[in-house]
Amino acid sequence: MKLMFSLVGLCLLIAGCNPATDTADQSAATSAANSQYLSTSEPEGAIAVGDARQSVKDDEAVTLVGLIGGSSKPFVDGLAAFTIVDAKVPYCAPDEGCPTPWDYCCETDAVKDNIATVKVVDEDGKPVASDARELLNVKELSTVVVQGTAKRDDQGNLTVAASKVYVRAE
Repeated sequence: MKLMFSLVGLCLLIAGCNPATDTADQSAATSAANSQYLSTSEPEGAIAVGDARQSVKDDEAVTLVGLIGGSSKPFVDGLAAFTIVDAKVPYCAPDEGCPTPWDYCCETDAVKDNIATVKVVDEDGKPVASDARELLNVKELSTVVVQGTAKRDDQGNLTVAASKVYVRAE
């Protein structure tokens, strides 16, 4: 009888340990994927979004700095993509009662000349199909420094196909 209880206990112990191992393996895989796009040190020479909109040419290598925001929903669902705004544009402070300070609702005129879209891309230049918040551990109003290639549309809007993102500590 003791042998049977010992075997049952051993089976429960083994069964209980396997999910933890799977979770650890998944966390390690996620961290490895994140490290591909996350920079561990802040790149030098970053320029503000507003300055970049004035000076950066199409297909030019660029390093930008800005805050995630510009609308009430700055993240693109299903892609590692978001908008950033120049830090010189003020946003509402939480104590002002604004539920979404990252939408810059009081500064919409300033935002249009100080915003860029960031798309994190893989080595083939294709957008990464992952939520940027999870992939990069960011949220609204996080300050990021992105490295990549500038793209312009017909209206002059700036998009950066980013290969690396550095997230400043808050």
